[in-house]
Amino acid sequence: MSDNSFGRLLRVTTFGESHGPAIGCVVDGCPPGIPLAPEDFSHDLARRATGKTRHTSQRHEADEVEILSGVFEGRTTGTPIALLVRNTDARSKDYAKIADQFRPGHADYTYLHKYGVRDPRGGGRSSARETTMRVAAGVIARKWLADRFGVQVRACVSQVAGLVPGRFDWDAVESNPFFWPDAGQVAELEAFMDALRKSGDSAGARVHVQALGVPPGWGEPVYGKLDAEIAAAMMSINAVKGVEIGAGFASVTQKGSEHRDLMSPEGFASNHAGGILGGISSGQPIDVSVAFKPTSSLRLPGATVDRSGAAVEVVTTGRHDPCVGLRAPPICEAMLALVLMDHALRHRAQNADVPPVTPKVPGG
Repeated sequence: MSDNSFGRLLRVTTFGESHGPAIGCVVDGCPPGIPLAPEDFSHDLARRATGKTRHTSQRHEADEVEILSGVFEGRTTGTPIALLVRNTDARSKDYAKIADQFRPGHADYTYLHKYGVRDPRGGGRSSARETTMRVAAGVIARKWLADRFGVQVRACVSQVAGLVPGRFDWDAVESNPFFWPDAGQVAELEAFMDALRKSGDSAGARVHVQALGVPPGWGEPVYGKLDAEIAAAMMSINAVKGVEIGAGFASVTQKGSEHRDLMSPEGFASNHAGGILGGISSGQPIDVSVAFKPTSSLRLPGATVDRSGAAVEVVTTGRHDPCVGLRAPPICEAMLALVLMDHALRHRAQNADVPPVTPKVPGG
């Protein structure tokens, strides 16, 4: 069965292609009574959108959400919520010359081998356009998590190519087009991106996403581990090639005495585990790091083959992000929020009657 859905109790199904008439999603299993209106989606969809600055693709989409079902008199009813966003600025002609060529690093080759047919317009289903609906679904999850548990989900770009923040200030993240936590480096980033765009090449990026206020106890001990499902959710995002929880690969060089997060009545001494122990939330901040590859669609010529197997040179025209990771923080936030809401509902279903068994550890 095709996997266009994710989640267990909170089930999200997305549909649509980059250059089709519309994209959409169905959110099933959402509790009733959540206030929800079309304008609730505007902020996060604008944060994810292309065309806001010269540093992203210049495709300009309205991204206006139509609520087709599941909401009555401004509140969710508990029935499936269907959301639709119409595509208004597709330029399919940009892809006419490469309809029979395989772009290196893209999904053209694999899609054709899987389905025997592919949509070359903007990558079709493999386009980052699909993530619009993940962000829309995430708006619902974030509202519910904040209202019921006070959970806050936030993200920033923590690396672009070889550039890393000189300092870390969450208050700076939303004040610049890069979701960058060091306001003093924005000019340096702009110069880097201008040079990158002029060269016709692209760069990768790292996104740090964090959830604050998650209570201890969410997650499952074996096959439904919270960190495993977070990793799977992040890896399902277009262009993601790696995910770390907490210290991640840095734990390879740590000793056990350094990596373990010591506890005292005053709280945890560190958070190398990233807020998850044994697949279950510890109450500490959940810290996730996500690696995005450089954009594969380039105007620089490259060697490839066509459908007949002949060697050809491919040049991708059209509108593309020189660094797709710059628009990824809202997407990563949405996926983390959706996983957390699903696990909160699963925990409530089985363990709602389990009382607190120890005093709460500060920070956990």
